[in-house]
Amino acid sequence: MRMLLKVTFCLLTLCFLSTSVSAQKYKSAIGARLGYPLSVSYKTFISDSDALEVYAGFRGFSTSRWVSVSGAYQRHGELDDVLEGLSWYFGGGASVYFWSYDFGGDFANTSFGIQGYLGVDYKFSETPLNLTLDWIPSIFIGNGFTRGFGGGYGSLGVRYVLGE
Repeated sequence: MRMLLKVTFCLLTLCFLSTSVSAQKYKSAIGARLGYPLSVSYKTFISDSDALEVYAGFRGFSTSRWVSVSGAYQRHGELDDVLEGLSWYFGGGASVYFWSYDFGGDFANTSFGIQGYLGVDYKFSETPLNLTLDWIPSIFIGNGFTRGFGGGYGSLGVRYVLGE
């Protein structure tokens, strides 16, 4: 597990060093991440290519539920030659999860997550709307309902652009 983390860190560092800077299409946006988990999201650019995103989510099943709070750093690159307003991004972040589950009793727990981000970001030219689609592989740490690697996380983000 430690070796996997070291290799991932080295690859992300290489990507950061080799990524060209691109112009942002908007300053900030607020909306929803429609996925796993369902979340409220705020994203803001801190430079032409770098963005911060924070979001809070909820997921519920018949025997378990969780609330999560997450933050991410994302590095964007242009794909304007494919479609005007389109960019790709990658990054990393962390989350805290508050679990509640019932398996013959009422239990609650807290765990942490380390996430990677890989996605595409599209800003419509004629309307203040932004769409993202991403994959968020996660490593869960702690005594929560889920532990270890989770590769099934990601979402479709739909946000209202606050500043261009």
